[in-house]
Amino acid sequence: MTMTSTGGDDVQLVTFKVGGQDFAFNIFQVERILRYEAPAPLPKAPDFLEGVLQYQGGAIPLVDLRKRLGAAAPLREDTRTVILEFDGGKIGMIVDAVTEVMQVAAQSVTPPPGIVKGLAAEYIDGLVVRNGRTIVVLNTNKLLNSNEKLALQGVT
Repeated sequence: MTMTSTGGDDVQLVTFKVGGQDFAFNIFQVERILRYEAPAPLPKAPDFLEGVLQYQGGAIPLVDLRKRLGAAAPLREDTRTVILEFDGGKIGMIVDAVTEVMQVAAQSVTPPPGIVKGLAAEYIDGLVVRNGRTIVVLNTNKLLNSNEKLALQGVT
């Protein structure tokens, strides 16, 4: 192991696709990746909330990240549910496909340019460019605003 890198550790990212774009979560926030199963629907749930999923003896809220980010949400063979640690609890996020786990130097995760608008701008932790692909690293805690978090607390 060479000691040439300075200023930080490596970060492991779980990369996935939503609407043809590459995204990632920090692996520390990812508990599990499951095949998609339809959740139990909830009456009066916010539109981004698909329902609740039975998981490890409890029910966790399931959010369709594709709808959250304004992308089409078809169900495919590759559709996955990513179980995340979230605000001291757990939450499921539906994504189009989980692609890989990659290790990157912490300093290669760059803040998004100020002009980034549109898809997910307020949810972005940083960007990683790898082999010509730009991977958007999402900040899981910003994916829901405080009102939405309150709405979730009311359903679990």
